Amino acid sequence: MNQSVAQSTNQPTNRLSLNQQTTKRWSLPEVLDGARRHGLESVGLWREPVAEVGLDKARRLVEESGLRVSSLCRGGFLTASDERSRRLALDDNRRAIDEAATLGAPCLVMVVGGLPEEARTDLAGARERVTSAIAELAPYAAGRGVQIALEPLHPMFCADRAVLSTLRQALDLAERYPAGVVGVVVDTYHLWWDPDLFTQIERAAGRIASFQICDWLTPIPADALIGRGMPGDGHIDFRPIVEAVLATGYTGDIEVEIFNQEVWDADPDEVVGLMVERCQPLLRPPAADGR
Repeated sequence: MNQSVAQSTNQPTNRLSLNQQTTKRWSLPEVLDGARRHGLESVGLWREPVAEVGLDKARRLVEESGLRVSSLCRGGFLTASDERSRRLALDDNRRAIDEAATLGAPCLVMVVGGLPEEARTDLAGARERVTSAIAELAPYAAGRGVQIALEPLHPMFCADRAVLSTLRQALDLAERYPAGVVGVVVDTYHLWWDPDLFTQIERAAGRIASFQICDWLTPIPADALIGRGMPGDGHIDFRPIVEAVLATGYTGDIEVEIFNQEVWDADPDEVVGLMVERCQPLLRPPAADGR
């Protein structure tokens, strides 16, 4: 890595990762360049922007940048009830696992899917189909050296995006497999509200595949999906969550993943600069920032 932009390992920014969605206007080369300019050492990638430049070129760009890939988003959507759609979803997830392996991503983040139109009230059945699909995909992921990272989403997304809503649910499924094969995502936006959160984070020791942070804003926009905020702009008390995750021994990167139209419309360089400014204190020992 170019030492003029790299941070030493004792700097707070060395654990921060820029998720591509936070600077949605930037192409993959721009994301990599921007992360380096701001002293970051890792990026979280998404399949669609990677596909725009081509997988092999994306791999070369990442290698040339000297950055780590903290995760690849996303796999999942495994709840279809008809056999043809189920097979197509499994095939797509195998491709996603291959892409993660090619990019050097340690994990593939999985949003498992909601209730399909043809079975729009069958919540129990959807969860069973997720369980069955992970059983098929886990051996393939293990063979490629990629950890499946199950991401529980806030319950308001249960019908359309993820029938896993709590960290407890995600762990109940993940614990059927070795920790290096199936892990979980701790995303503050989706989990901050859960009264059982800290017990489940402790339980997740050794199995946290990805840690993502952004804030919960109110009022919730009409499109709830893009209601995430920059840390410090909303209602989440990040310090206890960060400390709990790090106390498990988690040594991976900490991604800032924001879906927000105002953030997307802003100057991406200013967004990343503010991200670093807001998140640095969270990664220092409490005595270092007076908390």
